[in-house]
Amino acid sequence: MKTIILLSVAVCLVIATVIAESNSKQQPWMNTNLDPKDRARALMNQMTAEEKKGMLYGYGCQSKEWPYVGNVAAIPRLNIPSLKYNDGPQGFRDDAMPGSTTAWPSGLTAAASWQRETLQAWGEGMGKEFYLKGANVQLGPGVCVARIPRNGRNFEYLSGEDPFLGYVLVQDAINGIQSQQVVANAKHYVNNNQETNRGSVSENVDERTRFEMYYPPFVGAIEANVGSMMCSYNKINHVYSCENNGTLMTDLKVRMGFDGYVMSDWGATHSLSIEQGLDQEMPSNNFFNQTNLDSKPQHAIDDSVVRILTGFFAVGVMDKPNPNQISSNVTSIEQNDIAQKISENSTILLKNVNEALPLQKTNLKVVVVGAQSWQPVVHGGGSGQVVPAWVKPPLWSICDMLGVDRIDPSTGTLSKCSSDNGNCVTYNDGSQNPPGTASKDYNVAILFIQTSSSEGSDRPNLSFANGQDQYTTNWGQVKGNSFRKVLVMSTPGAVLTPWADGMDSILLNFMPGQAMGDAITNVLFGEVNPSGKLPLTFPNKENEQEMAVAQYPGLQNGENATYSEGFFFGYRWY
Repeated sequence: MKTIILLSVAVCLVIATVIAESNSKQQPWMNTNLDPKDRARALMNQMTAEEKKGMLYGYGCQSKEWPYVGNVAAIPRLNIPSLKYNDGPQGFRDDAMPGSTTAWPSGLTAAASWQRETLQAWGEGMGKEFYLKGANVQLGPGVCVARIPRNGRNFEYLSGEDPFLGYVLVQDAINGIQSQQVVANAKHYVNNNQETNRGSVSENVDERTRFEMYYPPFVGAIEANVGSMMCSYNKINHVYSCENNGTLMTDLKVRMGFDGYVMSDWGATHSLSIEQGLDQEMPSNNFFNQTNLDSKPQHAIDDSVVRILTGFFAVGVMDKPNPNQISSNVTSIEQNDIAQKISENSTILLKNVNEALPLQKTNLKVVVVGAQSWQPVVHGGGSGQVVPAWVKPPLWSICDMLGVDRIDPSTGTLSKCSSDNGNCVTYNDGSQNPPGTASKDYNVAILFIQTSSSEGSDRPNLSFANGQDQYTTNWGQVKGNSFRKVLVMSTPGAVLTPWADGMDSILLNFMPGQAMGDAITNVLFGEVNPSGKLPLTFPNKENEQEMAVAQYPGLQNGENATYSEGFFFGYRWY
């Protein structure tokens, strides 16, 4: 009986091998020795007219059948899987299962590391979770250059103010994402430099400025063989980005040589603009549909289909079916540890007078000030938001480092001491002024402040709200020979720091991700060197560059933003 079973297995294996070889001969696009574009072209030639057109539009998150933020139907007879797109640039956003993925540091945070290996690890970590969630396209990274300090999406973008920084770092981020069998998506092409009036504003930019200031990060993405790009909501020189022949077809595809495909931002399609360079409408078919596409030349449709398929062949989506489901919980301690390392590598030391840092670990009496130390904000909003599985409060991380029992402000416990090492930790939410004996009662005050932003609107100003500037100023006025004042600020971009002179040390971690607590504590106590560098400028006052309304947010009902400053914004202006 055992012999018969073994022979049966052997026969089945031989039959399977013969079938696979037969299918390979019948389906030459499955030959992995061929170039991805040649494979895509061979597959496209086997598709019906309806199947080709069906690749050029998708569906939003509507049902169990279409659970991702973007979905394109599978073609089973040709073994083409469903295309499954998901936000976003800081990790997999799962509103249905919040906490089932890792809230990674933001793109701007990772860029502050100025380390290619950090961006590679960032991309790999995110790409792994997209794959384990069953997705095959990550809608990220964001790469736009920061022109406006108040732009609500600056935290998403890994270029900061410098096009060359973005050009270099985007390549490692994309290599990391696409190494996980997930197609990356560079966005938002192009000049998505403000959220105010983003659906109607015309970003009026001359050709040289576009090529030298705003295109380089996208060129870097092309050199990394990014599979897709996303055109933006705004207009460029009075023509919507997703139907702009000059920026899409002429500049991106012809001059820059982009071989991948362009999808619209969600709802950013305004016409059947396939001949202008848009390959796919998302997440609907208001314009790109079976009927309308009949009016377009077949070569344009074929070209878009080949562009779409090429990236999926290149990263292995077509060769290795992904068995995973969106319902999987994919975060882990290991992923959290990677996120922590990225946050540590990206922390910037802006000031350190008289070696205020690192802090000692014995006989230290520390007061931790600010609600950010207890309930930290670690990410921005919109498509870049990821609800973390857990966030260890920095207050607890500091207690752990000093061997003190954890303080729980929610129960009214505000102070703990350890008899073993002489350390004491006290929590102050910032609502009370510093005690008159502060410099005698404590060796150090560690202040935590934060501000955030979101897709859909620009920040109203560059200040810290909810009285944070005031209590930071108040603590900065406390004097004492050995009393040190250390500030940790988490921000989505540039901020004003009017209290800087009162601080002995200042640390910045932008939007640091869910592992913020242990990451910043390791920096405070010298376990990690704060080696990050500013990727953008912190001004001395609001609109220090004195941009006119015509430049931002724009004239004629805010619908014309003219880039008359050319190259001279951010550090170039200074």
